[in-house]
Amino acid sequence: MRIHQHPILSFDKRKTLNFTYNGQTLEGFEGDTIASALHAQGIKMLSESIHLKRPRGFYCAIGNCASCNMVVNGEPNVRTCITPLEEGMEVRLQEGKGHIR
Repeated sequence: MRIHQHPILSFDKRKTLNFTYNGQTLEGFEGDTIASALHAQGIKMLSESIHLKRPRGFYCAIGNCASCNMVVNGEPNVRTCITPLEEGMEVRLQEGKGHIR
């Protein structure tokens, strides 16, 4: 699911970026956030609630909630809804609160 036209925003889909999600190679577009690229690929669950392990998805898209916290390039608690996608990023689900290595 992608927005193709918007009255204010422009979407340049000429440059694709490759990244990995839980070891699987995916692709997004320059200008995507990590969460928007995952959502466009059909990946709706971005995290789990800490205690009950309930799925969490793309919710606020402005970095206010913790529903999109993932491990990005080894760093836990990255808010993927506001983090721009970059070539070669390694993204994976975060288990629990996240631990610094």
